[in-house]
Amino acid sequence: MSEEAQTTPPADNLVTTRHTLPTGQGYTATTGTMVVREEVFTDGAFGGHRPKAEVFLTSYTLDDADPLTRPVTFAFNGGPGSSSVWLHLGILGPRRVVMGDAGGLLPPPYALADNDETLLKVSDLVVIDPMSTGYSRAAEGEKAEPYHGFSGDLESVGEVIRLWTTRNARWMSPKFLAGESYGTVRAAGLADHLQSRYGMYLNGVMLISSVLDYATVEFNEGNDLAYALYLPTYAAIAHYHGLHGDRPLADVLREAEEYAARDYPWALARGNRLTPAERATAVSRVAALSGLSEGYVDRVDLRIEHIRFFTELLRERRLTVGRLDGRFTGWDPDSGREHFTADPSMNAITGPYSAALNHYLRTELGYANDLPYEILTSRVHPWSYKEFEGAHVIVTDRLGAAMRTNPHLRVHVACGYHDGATPYYAAEHAFAHLPVPAELAANVEFKYYEAGHMMYVHEPSRLSQSADLAAFVLGQQA
Repeated sequence: MSEEAQTTPPADNLVTTRHTLPTGQGYTATTGTMVVREEVFTDGAFGGHRPKAEVFLTSYTLDDADPLTRPVTFAFNGGPGSSSVWLHLGILGPRRVVMGDAGGLLPPPYALADNDETLLKVSDLVVIDPMSTGYSRAAEGEKAEPYHGFSGDLESVGEVIRLWTTRNARWMSPKFLAGESYGTVRAAGLADHLQSRYGMYLNGVMLISSVLDYATVEFNEGNDLAYALYLPTYAAIAHYHGLHGDRPLADVLREAEEYAARDYPWALARGNRLTPAERATAVSRVAALSGLSEGYVDRVDLRIEHIRFFTELLRERRLTVGRLDGRFTGWDPDSGREHFTADPSMNAITGPYSAALNHYLRTELGYANDLPYEILTSRVHPWSYKEFEGAHVIVTDRLGAAMRTNPHLRVHVACGYHDGATPYYAAEHAFAHLPVPAELAANVEFKYYEAGHMMYVHEPSRLSQSADLAAFVLGQQA
């Protein structure tokens, strides 16, 4: 390679194609990499803009729409280390994966279909792959590590949002964020960051499979909170697999929530101060709700860690259940082990989404890249949480600050009852502690689905969720 080629700065590499929705409306798709730069100062003197990263994104804009009234939604998934493929081809975009569902998965090579319920019908879309995911990479000679952490991630994704908004003259458009899983941490942080850094106020934030307070989901020594907040999800998964008989799911959840709200935390807090009778009562209730045996609940001292639950629940059937979606089951070569070797729900979705994305970008959107598209990568680890040193990760304060500054900011929270990664009852707990006045608490809406983390792999849930997201963007009640 010549010296000139080595020193040529990177440039945006974007491809534009035109398509038509099933409704007959035309739209433009733009996909590729956008160069992110930083201002350089040497001894106080401005030294130009240095390329730092090439971030991959796909945008969809409806043709002939008024940018002053047409909303735009910026979307991303989580991980950390996940590309945006799940939201992109699962529910938001104009094309979607056809893969079947729990108990009826389709064989490879799977398929793509028009998404008649795409959010593009009511909002333009910008789907972003954070650093080191998808085709996003550090610029030549630069390091990716500064973006592999809470603040660096917010700054880089926030800069992409600012750049796209500015270049497309969309500052006066209604603007929304849609994040899933760790993407909800990112979205909550971005709502505050975009306001404080750029003065960009949002209309709404969509949090799908939300986790804003890590204390609600981490099974650390001395933290009993997660054990209680996971119990309703355990009950839902046990119900799905027939361990609550013919009882309605709503009744099972109501009983589990009531116990998790009062008696269970009390029993855990009492520790060895429980009397034998009190302990026996607690063991019996937790076992009945979770679907596990009383002996097992007693042996783990009333504290059911989630991977242990997914491995134990159907052990007698020699099956494990999914973490991302407890409706899925799988096999482990050792049916006596403590922790399963793989999440059967993750196994079920990885193949269909990988095949669909790699086909779609090249053949339908016309974007060619010989790098591997990183669907879900470990390259971002260790992920830096240095801002929370000595404390657990929590961003309810940042979302609360954004809402107090912008009292028109609305929040949509989507929860799957069978989500064993970000339990719905933990999300409810986090929002019960959102630092906003009562009148702003009314800006938050919850929606629930009988599926898991990617609730849209369940067709009835996908249809309901699509309607709920569209209604939220339009400011309506679904």
